[in-house]
Amino acid sequence: MSVLHITTATFENEVLHSDKPVLLDFWASWCGPCRMVGPILDEIAAERSDIKVCKINVDEQPALASQFGVMSIPTLVVVKNGQEVNRSVGAMPKARILALL
Repeated sequence: MSVLHITTATFENEVLHSDKPVLLDFWASWCGPCRMVGPILDEIAAERSDIKVCKINVDEQPALASQFGVMSIPTLVVVKNGQEVNRSVGAMPKARILALL
């Protein structure tokens, strides 16, 4: 599965009502650490059909960033059954991202 780009219009259906755990990546195009994490998330999305990997651009979706209290990026949030269950801030290697799940 490929990475999904989430907007306020798609958030409820794709994230809150997902039947799979969702890994949300709050990011921005100008953020160096975000650009480091991006290819890792693409790999995870391609390898794991049991989860959804979603990206939320904080510049384009400030309401969602605010809703999750995102203060620094990249922020990775794991949502299961519509509830946040884990969170991490900053770039990290693939193994640490997978450990969040």
